[in-house]
Amino acid sequence: MRPILILTGVAAFALACPSAAQDSEQPGGSEAPGEGKAQDPDAMDNAKLAELLKRIDPDVKGDPGSWQLTYEELQVIVITDEKAGRMRILSPVRKADSLEKAGLVRLMQANFDSALDARYAIANGMVWSTFIHPLTELTERELFSGLGQTIALKVTYGTTFSSGALVFQGGDSGQIMKDEAQRYYDDIQEKAQGNTT
Repeated sequence: MRPILILTGVAAFALACPSAAQDSEQPGGSEAPGEGKAQDPDAMDNAKLAELLKRIDPDVKGDPGSWQLTYEELQVIVITDEKAGRMRILSPVRKADSLEKAGLVRLMQANFDSALDARYAIANGMVWSTFIHPLTELTERELFSGLGQTIALKVTYGTTFSSGALVFQGGDSGQIMKDEAQRYYDDIQEKAQGNTT
């Protein structure tokens, strides 16, 4: 079954969150990630992730594996699948139905050089800013970096299309200024360290 997460406060749309590892057999009798192995006490899991997300939004909502938080009135979703060992951060950017060819090309250019670890994606009729990472290997630093980049990528859609963390010089975005993206990225890192001033 594919659980559906409906975002409140956003126009009527839903994001399907497939749990493929729960519904499919592992080839060759291999075990799913985390099964049959001793758990690393430092490995990321839903309980640790929930506590870390409270640093950004003390009023984070949801259940283990599916949270919704707000950062400066921006909605962010964090979804995990502990059995499959996956984590994804998502933030809705805009409806995709009116996205023209030139706009789609610009998204792909940004994915190559200025989006870096976060990416633009299209699903369920929406353009999303997203960051995807294996769950158990996720560190605090990677979580907050991914969160900052996802938010920056959403905010800079239509301008610099930047995650706020460098620009790969081999792409087409050139020397586009990314000050706005850097502000959001840096602010998330400050909040993650408990510095709220």
